[in-house]
Amino acid sequence: MHVLAVLAAAVLFGTTGTSQALGPDGTTPLSIGVMRMVIGGTGLAALAFTLARRHAARTPSAPRPAWGARPVALMTLTGACLAVYQPLFFLGTERNGVAVGTVVALGSAPILAGLLEWLLTRRTPSATWMVATAAATAGVVLLGMGGAADSASGTDPWGLLGSIGAGASFAVIANAQRRLLDGGWDPFTVVGGMGASSALLSAFALPFVDLGWLDTSTGWPMALWLGLATISIAYVLFTWGLSGLTAAAAATLTLGEPLTAAVLGIAVLGERLAPLAVIGLAVLTIGLATLAWGSRRNRDPEPFAVEG
Repeated sequence: MHVLAVLAAAVLFGTTGTSQALGPDGTTPLSIGVMRMVIGGTGLAALAFTLARRHAARTPSAPRPAWGARPVALMTLTGACLAVYQPLFFLGTERNGVAVGTVVALGSAPILAGLLEWLLTRRTPSATWMVATAAATAGVVLLGMGGAADSASGTDPWGLLGSIGAGASFAVIANAQRRLLDGGWDPFTVVGGMGASSALLSAFALPFVDLGWLDTSTGWPMALWLGLATISIAYVLFTWGLSGLTAAAAATLTLGEPLTAAVLGIAVLGERLAPLAVIGLAVLTIGLATLAWGSRRNRDPEPFAVEG
């Protein structure tokens, strides 16, 4: 069941870009991202805090970390980064298509998370991580040079920066969550705090974005799917699934995210990539698979969800 939970979460994460592309006209990356987090963050907080309370009730004698400025600041930081992730991710998919935008965002996240961890801990990266990083970087470069089959100018640079920025924001989330978990915090409390803070911060932006697209026939269905399915439900499934899996199994299963996004972009949306971009996609996939294989060692940290 834990395997199915993580796999289902990965598939849900991977539907994000396609859902946005099939949504109504008149949307912007900012308006979709804000509405997604208000809905999804609220639902995630409600579900995760409920599960955290039930877990605490079942283990009343277990030691609990004390609330303080540091854990609150770290949870708020994860929520802020998740809120920033949204418009950056949708900018990337809007400019370069779902296949390219999603794979670059998801592919850059674990690489940037490893770099940030090295900067913070000074732990020398493994040879496997270096090889995976080199392959993934080369894949992103090839994707940037190739782009869509009908594009003469390659990948849009602003869209590429948006996707990489989304990956960078999740790198911060991964490292902040790692410190909270190492401090003894329950995983559901950690993701619940992220959901609550992201929803609250995004709510402040509601008066400044155009949400007229919600009145269309596909507006609310898209918003609810992006919020409840790809944030609230997906994160709860992923968090619960990780509790019963090794790092190796979880890392491999999370590769279902970019795979789902790429397949949906090509099969459902009819996106066509230039030959150079196809090569880049393959090289990036090899890099991600190498990174997943490297996490088989017990001393490596567990992977974190990289949602799209």
